[in-house]
Amino acid sequence: MTATAPAPSTVHTRAAALLPRLVLVLAALLAALFTAASPASAHAALTASDPADGAVVATAPAQVTLSFSEQVALGDDSIRVLDPQGKRVDTGELRDMCSGNTIRYGTALRPGLPNGTYTVAWQAVSADSHPISGAFTFSIGAPSATEVTLPAAQAGGGPVGIAYGIARYAAYAGFTVLVGGAAFILLCWRRGAAEPPLQKLVVRAWVTLTAATLAMLVLRAPYTGSGKFADVFDLEGLKAVLETKTGASLVSRLLLLGAAALFIAVLFGVYARRQGAPTAVTAEDGAVEGAKRDVEKDRDTGDRDTEARDTNDLTFGLGIGGAVVSAGIAATWALSEHASTGIQPGIAMPADILHLLAVATWLGGLAALLVALYKVPGIERAAVRHFSQVAFVSVLVLAVTGVYQSWRQLGSWSALTGTSYGQLLLLKLGLVAVLVGIAYLSRKWTARLADASADGAVVSRETPTASADVSRETEPVAVPADPRRAAQLARQRAALESAREKRVRDADPDRAGLRRSVLAEAGVAVALLAVTTVLTSTEPGRTVEQESSRGSAATAVPDRAVKITLPFDTGGRNGKGNVRLELDPGRVGANTLHLWADSAEGTPLDLPEVKVSFTLPAKDIGPLPLLPERAAPGHWTASGVQLPLAGEWRIDVTVRTSDIDQTTVHKTVKIG
Repeated sequence: MTATAPAPSTVHTRAAALLPRLVLVLAALLAALFTAASPASAHAALTASDPADGAVVATAPAQVTLSFSEQVALGDDSIRVLDPQGKRVDTGELRDMCSGNTIRYGTALRPGLPNGTYTVAWQAVSADSHPISGAFTFSIGAPSATEVTLPAAQAGGGPVGIAYGIARYAAYAGFTVLVGGAAFILLCWRRGAAEPPLQKLVVRAWVTLTAATLAMLVLRAPYTGSGKFADVFDLEGLKAVLETKTGASLVSRLLLLGAAALFIAVLFGVYARRQGAPTAVTAEDGAVEGAKRDVEKDRDTGDRDTEARDTNDLTFGLGIGGAVVSAGIAATWALSEHASTGIQPGIAMPADILHLLAVATWLGGLAALLVALYKVPGIERAAVRHFSQVAFVSVLVLAVTGVYQSWRQLGSWSALTGTSYGQLLLLKLGLVAVLVGIAYLSRKWTARLADASADGAVVSRETPTASADVSRETEPVAVPADPRRAAQLARQRAALESAREKRVRDADPDRAGLRRSVLAEAGVAVALLAVTTVLTSTEPGRTVEQESSRGSAATAVPDRAVKITLPFDTGGRNGKGNVRLELDPGRVGANTLHLWADSAEGTPLDLPEVKVSFTLPAKDIGPLPLLPERAAPGHWTASGVQLPLAGEWRIDVTVRTSDIDQTTVHKTVKIG
């Protein structure tokens, strides 16, 4: 027996039926891939600690301090210090030691700590809403064995982190389809407001965004804290979340979604009824349609003008209201994530809002166009052309705001290829280029549609032969008395109607080509949305390079101590002398300070008080105060002196020789 190959049309039909399923599978795989990945580093990073990681101090410090690259949020339990047996030895009270651009927090230690190795575990939330955590050890006297195990998991990881990531992805997807679908109706195809497939698309997008926002709100406390699902029921944790910037943004988003629900009700209620849904046009309906047009000519012209003005006013009002609500929802991301921190936040946040709106208008409108091409037989060619124009403007806005955001988050060309943020950005740019290329093909199909018929013609207008077939299939049928037979006939009629709509969709080969190209655009758009979601939670390249530069500067400087001598004169009795200061190894990171005071005769001078501070004017850092401990007459020391950046540091030494005689001397030294 010889197998018969399927007809090309059959193959194309099967492929078209499988493509939507493949897109959904691709979306699920991308969501699982990106949300299951290890938590991305956040914007803020630990730059220094006192005592430093691995330091051995001679006596027990009075407190432990942590310095960060950006502003962070901490609670009283954010810094925990554990002794070798795992018992807490800190007081549990957070000390805010921030000054100017210096972000530093600490916690006091209990007095009388014995020698041994101590563990410091900390957890915070960076200004762009992402949790960060870490741990290190230091020793008093000498290192010892410890029963404390450093936590391997990072904040924001585990099952809670995966669930929160999925909610983030769903929120972005819901926002994109909600805004883009509504914009497609108002800007490109007003009659689409009365089409059930588009109504379902927009309403489901609203439900998705609302559900994802609620999920993020209740998961926020365990996501930034314990990492346990059980804590979603902790009302105290929820209350703490509501007091944060992220919590306020999520609540604001829910309130704006309430306004969006009202917008949707008007769009698919009053507005849809005014637009109306035209019936399919066939050859047999020509006489009827002509008669209707003759009747319409006899209507009162004033009434028609009034109705048209009312419809235009309603369209204008929906457009303004929808734009305000959409911008407000986009602002809930801009005000709580990367755009709100770093350099130029006053420019970055409006740019981020425009970027999000452009993405939603383009990709969400693409989803609406795809649904219309597959589910609505009568979409006009003019609607496709209008969307092409809207998409072009959206791409221009994306290009301008995207270039600015890239410069702001990268800062250098090396960060584009040398950091995870830059590599993801390159991937995103590649996907955008592919998407624009496919969109160009879609524009060519649209042009062919326009050439095939006059402007305003319905894309899916049937041929006379097809119309005759449909009319024969849909002739009135007497309803039998048997309910089962009636149900069977109803199913048959539904199947015939579905087959008719399918033939209508496939009647125009140009329309079929447009559907395939738009479907390919949608597949790439799903991948682009996934990459964008991951990009928003990845540490910007500018921050990564700053941290790397700190590390490279520390290793590039030879191991030699900085030694300076400063003469002083407090003006009082025995007020003249010299201060000798030694900073070892004299580079970025932890240093040990020794300070000696000599009288004018060269003998050790035991001063009542000595204070030291460090300032880096070029970076607006400092002064970083330091109170060294007296080690011997005329000799003071301090360990774990942290200098976070390389540059020209000014060292100020305040010398007090009596209750009223005091002076400050300084000198600038280069720290590599």
